[in-house]
Amino acid sequence: MAKQITDDTSKRSIGKATATIDNLELGGIVGDSDVMRRLFGVMGRVSGSDSTILITGETGTGKGLVARAIHHNSLRAQNGFVSINCGAIPENLLESELFGHVKGAFTGATANKVGKFEQAHGGTIFLDEIGDMSPDLQVKLLRVLEEGEFEPVGGNRTVHVDVRVIAATHRDLEARVSEGRFREDLYYRLYVIPLVLPSLRERGTDIMLLAEHFLGHFNERTQSSVTGFSESARAALLRHAWPGNVRELRNLVERLVILTPEGTIAVEDLPVKIRGGALASPAGGGVSLSEDGINLNSAVTEFEKALILQSLEKTKWVKNKAAQLLNLNRTTLVEKIKRHQLTPQKKAG
Repeated sequence: MAKQITDDTSKRSIGKATATIDNLELGGIVGDSDVMRRLFGVMGRVSGSDSTILITGETGTGKGLVARAIHHNSLRAQNGFVSINCGAIPENLLESELFGHVKGAFTGATANKVGKFEQAHGGTIFLDEIGDMSPDLQVKLLRVLEEGEFEPVGGNRTVHVDVRVIAATHRDLEARVSEGRFREDLYYRLYVIPLVLPSLRERGTDIMLLAEHFLGHFNERTQSSVTGFSESARAALLRHAWPGNVRELRNLVERLVILTPEGTIAVEDLPVKIRGGALASPAGGGVSLSEDGINLNSAVTEFEKALILQSLEKTKWVKNKAAQLLNLNRTTLVEKIKRHQLTPQKKAG
């Protein structure tokens, strides 16, 4: 006998006015770069639909935050947002987590269990790291996407659900399809609205916007009073490649606030792998010559600027002492400061 969950959302209107950038509830997503504003625009448009969404992007780019924001701006916002990481749960347990099980279905199944899909009825289910799902589960997921129904593990009753599916992965699903590791029919069933999230290194000025945001957050959380980042520290943060993306930056700022609970974060406070790009010398291997060559004048100018900043910060902007560190006279140093348009960072508050 089929089980039909009471569906008061099946007649949901798809004609909802889409959210705009101005009224989009971003749920903690921070960004003002052109690439992020374009993303916010797309998020606003797709939030008014019920279509399946596939979010791709590097690890740490905020796929979960984007999925949650889309849900909270949709007609399903009053119902649940259920999230599950398909790559973090063993295969033999994932089926039960997704579809539930009946009592006695397997050893340890001492009671009936409602799965994530049933929990998400009327709302949105977020399938994170879907690229790690086994082929057998992919078949069952395809049926849910196409027919909106499934049987719990060990059961013979059919459960009908009305859910919006948002999936995400950091893997190349097209390559996995070619390798036979991901079903082609499931891939195209998920690939209705693709969203590609930019890496942090593609977001330019958002790096410092996020750093300041996290600084304020962790200052409040730890009752610290870090006033900001020095100019050379900012330069190092902007030059870093951020392979861990926003998550890496957030973790770094948390660590810096704990270890430097007051004052300004200087470049010396940063990990070597981050500060090295800003202060490394050619002899130390910090500058490399690519096949396309390098603009020597620009490289020398940036290197000089970084050294002057470091000397000024070490001496708390006492120019006589900074000049001595650089083996310059004070007048020459002042001229270079003006040429590079260097100014002390203003302290907050």
